[in-house]
Amino acid sequence: MSAPAPAAHYPQAPLFDLDTLWFQVAGTLCNIECAHCFISSSPTNRSHEMLGLATVERYLAEASALGVKEYYFTGGEPFLNREILEILEATLAQGPASVLTNGLLIRGETAARLRRISDASEYSLDLRLSIDGWDAATNDPVRGPGTFDRILAGIRHLAVAGLNPVITVTEACAGAGTAEGRTRFLAFLRSVGLTQPRLKVMPLLRLGAETRRSRAYESWETLRGRTLTREESEALVCASGRNVTSRGVYVCPILIDFPGARMGSTLAETLRPFALEYPACFTCHAEGLSCRT
Repeated sequence: MSAPAPAAHYPQAPLFDLDTLWFQVAGTLCNIECAHCFISSSPTNRSHEMLGLATVERYLAEASALGVKEYYFTGGEPFLNREILEILEATLAQGPASVLTNGLLIRGETAARLRRISDASEYSLDLRLSIDGWDAATNDPVRGPGTFDRILAGIRHLAVAGLNPVITVTEACAGAGTAEGRTRFLAFLRSVGLTQPRLKVMPLLRLGAETRRSRAYESWETLRGRTLTREESEALVCASGRNVTSRGVYVCPILIDFPGARMGSTLAETLRPFALEYPACFTCHAEGLSCRT
């Protein structure tokens, strides 16, 4: 990857409060290889390794002392981590948790265990399942052959267990972000057992695999020379969050392939502003992208 221009030419995102902590709990390992994955997760990508329970607990303790309010688990595919359920139990002892998953590994017994873990905590547990179409013809070219039916199975297992996942779709599904597309998606989700469907449409990040599927960022897609208002800065994920990986703490889950986005080994070392010098920062600002549920 080419080095970004000097940070002095870019606005700084202040860290107003460390409210949200992300864990790259599966590293970059995934059981599928999506054509639009911005960190090119796959069954063979080990640029970031999985996080064990002991590591997560160490950061949870630091996060509690710093006043973190909510926790997110991503990858790769979090359910490839054999300690994920124990990790969620430990996290839900101190705050709400969300898991970003492709749903392929959520079987009936997994969904039932997740429901028990959720019921045992005073904090909320959210599952976010990703799909990229309302049928196999739209989803499978992006997420892989046969994934549509397997994702639906995961959704149905969660619904049977009494859990209501947030369904996320990217704009790789043409029209998903339009009013008609949202209406179609909500109707589709009701048809598969979600009586009160929750839908989150995400813009594309022109990084990783997506650069081969469609395009990379254009030269004009940058925040270089911009000055952000406080309101604009507060809307950015990096103004209130950080991301733990096996290689240290990064500013956010989007930029883990960029060495300059690594801010330290502990959370305390990352409590400082971050220069918005990467093209993905342009997407977060221009699209109002929030990785949070």
